[in-house]
Amino acid sequence: MKIDVNSDMGEGFGVYQLCDDAELINSVSSANIACGGHAGDPVLMTRLVRLARQRGVGIGAHPGYPDRQGFGRRPLPYTADEICQQVAYQLGALQAIAKAEGTSVVHLSFHAAMGNRINQDEALADRVMQMLTRIEPGLIIFCMPDSLIESAAQRAGLKTLPLFLVDRAYDRQGQLVPRGVEGAVITEEAQVRARVRQFLNDGTVTTIEGSVLPVRAQSLLIHSDTPGSVTLASLVRSEIERCGHTLATAADVLS
Repeated sequence: MKIDVNSDMGEGFGVYQLCDDAELINSVSSANIACGGHAGDPVLMTRLVRLARQRGVGIGAHPGYPDRQGFGRRPLPYTADEICQQVAYQLGALQAIAKAEGTSVVHLSFHAAMGNRINQDEALADRVMQMLTRIEPGLIIFCMPDSLIESAAQRAGLKTLPLFLVDRAYDRQGQLVPRGVEGAVITEEAQVRARVRQFLNDGTVTTIEGSVLPVRAQSLLIHSDTPGSVTLASLVRSEIERCGHTLATAADVLS
């Protein structure tokens, strides 16, 4: 089985860097690059595009609300039109940088509060996906399985890649446990290793309540701001290879 491993990267600006992106990118097959909204700037975006191209890593846009102080995790009262404008603006910026570096943007993964808003409003999700189809009909949308984003993308004719978040706890409804709740963010290496093995061997996840749920996913996500993300990403990659599967970019997984 081909499995993608992705991480949200370039989530800093100026002299500030969230984690060691140059090291983290060695363990992933897809990089979701912050596009200047919640984080990122032209220098950092270019650096990540160059690193991804050198290492054969798929390049993806990671648009979010332009809220650096809140890291894009606070809901903002944006209109549907303003959200579309932000997505187009941020994707376009990364596309221009990628083209200047002789490569291209392959996928898109929404960040935090912006993604949550789109995923709660079917009309908005359809509007955003139709816009993305006009911009780049070959774009792959990273999404949670059975979500509004997934169905809207498919209606618009876009390819989708369902995610399993290995460093985030799920509840019995299959939803992510909100950040701030104890146990919502998983940082222990043994626990992450066990979750990856369970997914690869059984296609399931154990919820925070202790029940077992099926997981339909083709990509594993590690957040770069999770403590120890570089080590955890390396662990995820090694478990995929140890279980006899192949690390692949999103495009290769769906080919």
